[in-house]
Amino acid sequence: MYGIVCRVIADEETARDVLQEVFVKIWNNIDKFDTAKGRLYTWMLNLARNTAIDKLRSKGEKMQGKIQTGEDIVYKQEQGLKTEQQTDTIGLKAIVAEMQPEHKTIVELAYFKGYTLDEISKALDIPLGTVKTRMRKAISLLRQHYNS
Repeated sequence: MYGIVCRVIADEETARDVLQEVFVKIWNNIDKFDTAKGRLYTWMLNLARNTAIDKLRSKGEKMQGKIQTGEDIVYKQEQGLKTEQQTDTIGLKAIVAEMQPEHKTIVELAYFKGYTLDEISKALDIPLGTVKTRMRKAISLLRQHYNS
């Protein structure tokens, strides 16, 4: 979970604080976990990611300035950050890589870099409705893949 938080928050001290918040949220909200919706591990990772994004937004900081690029993540991993979540263990990166470019870009920005749909719209200079449509299609493709 620390790796997920570090992908969104560059400052290590803030990342550790967010991780502590995540553990408290898990403890206080475990009764809200629904096994019908997914695995506990996935629920906890999403909680960590969302908490980290919320922390950035609560500070009023620009998301694009604080979200790390793929190169930053590789650099940190090479520097010994071994706790980083490897999303490839569930094959997600491979599945996303096979998507059409317009779906792939949106999924990467939203889920791997933490952008909101509005931020994606502005970054790619496309209408928000188009972003939403492409995101729905991408999620549908991912569901089809995992349900088959």
